[in-house]
Amino acid sequence: MDYTLDYLKEALSNYEQSTVCQEISQKMESGHFKSEGEFVLALTDDEIQFLNTVLPDEIKYSFNEQDYTRGNQLNEVYELLIGYDHHESE
Repeated sequence: MDYTLDYLKEALSNYEQSTVCQEISQKMESGHFKSEGEFVLALTDDEIQFLNTVLPDEIKYSFNEQDYTRGNQLNEVYELLIGYDHHESE
């Protein structure tokens, strides 16, 4: 899992005023997820929607700042969210 959730936690610090963001952060703190996929499966629909809204901007910002590691790590989570949503709608 590398540091993917650490990068996500850092990105979410920009949205701490959001109740949904606080729920996600708490879930990351209290959960011992073996993979990003396991983390995504533990998210509620509201949490997924929140991340689907904020992650594209965070990924774009990372790449604009040439922080490719952070951008790629956040993109991993975003791709899992998209795959999860797609899987659920089938």
